[in-house]
Amino acid sequence: MKTRNQRLLVLAALLTAATPATAQRLCVYDLLGAQGDIFNMAKDYAVQAAREGVKLELKSYTDERVATEDLRAGQCDALMATGFRTRMFNPVAGALDSLGATTVIRNNKVDMAASYEVVQKTAQTFANPAAAKLMVRGNYEIGGIIPFGVAYPVVNDRKINTVEALAGKKIAAFDYDKAQAIMIERIGAQPVSADITSFAGKFNNGSVDFIAAPAMAYKPLELHRGIGSKGAIQRFPILILTYQVVLNQSKFPAGFGQKSREYWNGQFSRAMALIQKAERDVPAATWGDLTPDNMIKYTVMLRDARIDIAEQGVYDKQGLKIIKRVRCSLNAADSECATNSENW
Repeated sequence: MKTRNQRLLVLAALLTAATPATAQRLCVYDLLGAQGDIFNMAKDYAVQAAREGVKLELKSYTDERVATEDLRAGQCDALMATGFRTRMFNPVAGALDSLGATTVIRNNKVDMAASYEVVQKTAQTFANPAAAKLMVRGNYEIGGIIPFGVAYPVVNDRKINTVEALAGKKIAAFDYDKAQAIMIERIGAQPVSADITSFAGKFNNGSVDFIAAPAMAYKPLELHRGIGSKGAIQRFPILILTYQVVLNQSKFPAGFGQKSREYWNGQFSRAMALIQKAERDVPAATWGDLTPDNMIKYTVMLRDARIDIAEQGVYDKQGLKIIKRVRCSLNAADSECATNSENW
């Protein structure tokens, strides 16, 4: 017969076993906070994580900088943010969000479907178990990648549609992304320091002439105000933005990162549907088009800038080499594929 103390110990053990696992906090940046599409995708991710024995507690942010700093400070166990911010945790995966890195030119024009396929195939490459080591840097691991859409040139005057027309113009440059300022200075324009919370406001109030933004930002950031009757969204990919999940490896079970990457690979089509809807919601008259000659000129210019920025140590050379390999697997006829550029 058990003593009273033994019965208490058994009861304590049962209560401990019944207590849910400690929740891991996933901090999610979304332009619309908890009401946004990205946050909704994070909710479904939490459901899937629970099936893997991981309880995620979600916290929404509308300021990407704060979310990132909270991960670094240990206030978050995982982060979902754009590649601009997550690059600091894994430069190889962050290379996807490099100038023109995923752009495919075919028949003298941008092949947008193929460009998104570069993003998808690169994410699949990174999700392959053979690439698992590349996804880990120190305590952090990339737990998934999805597209967020093309960063288009958004201008207050649709006549700003050539490289030459950019000379002297004021362009918003995120102060935490050195590549932007380098690129802006290369074309003779003036970088104006901004961040995710201020760049749209500076465009809307006329402080800058040009910003780069995806269609998913058009409505939330009221970009129609800065575009006005003279401006446009020029249909050219400066780059394709991604959202990336960063895990503090020490807070998750072994193997969770691999399962997480595979889960997010399965969400690519859902993310594309959101991007396509956002682009359809932009009024047709707002769109502008560059001439084929200027598209080629821009693409070559971005390629040269990307290589130069990598040589300066801002972009990851290994990541860019992998992306070029994917790009050329889809478009082997491109002249760049016969060169040693980006084959560090």
